[in-house]
Amino acid sequence: MIELLLNDITKIPVDAIVNAANTSLLGGGGVDGAIHKAGGKEILQECQKIRNKQGGCKVGEAVITSAGKLPAKFVIHTVGPVWNNGKHNEESLLSSAYKNSLKLASDNQILSISFPNISTGIYKFPKEKAAEIAIQTVLNFLTTTDKIEKVIFVCLDKENYNIYTKLLKQNNPL
Repeated sequence: MIELLLNDITKIPVDAIVNAANTSLLGGGGVDGAIHKAGGKEILQECQKIRNKQGGCKVGEAVITSAGKLPAKFVIHTVGPVWNNGKHNEESLLSSAYKNSLKLASDNQILSISFPNISTGIYKFPKEKAAEIAIQTVLNFLTTTDKIEKVIFVCLDKENYNIYTKLLKQNNPL
């Protein structure tokens, strides 16, 4: 039910990939830029429509678009928190980003979903703490539904991959 890959999330054939977006939904650096670049202008156009309708996406929330040229059917855009010494509800907001992405997947009959390491790049969330939150939030959510058959954590770098490998062995879901 849970898999771990060391790979580029834009190359994973799943029903939905999760984009670590920013509140503007207009693309940016890191995984967000890579998803927009690989998926093409269709994703940006849909994000612009969402922005025009609701003014972007708040931290911890999630929205869904098609996947353009990606090997997925959908992109779920979620906004993780910027790490600010852990004193501004960052852990809860990161958990909400994962939870709301999973809820959107469940509501849209998405059976397989892949997550990047949300907030651990330019948002500077401590990688081990972020991985603990990601894994625990996903495990907790999966106990409440049978609609999602597979969750894949996709790490672009070896450091995150090693952290997830260790934590997943401790939690035994693999």
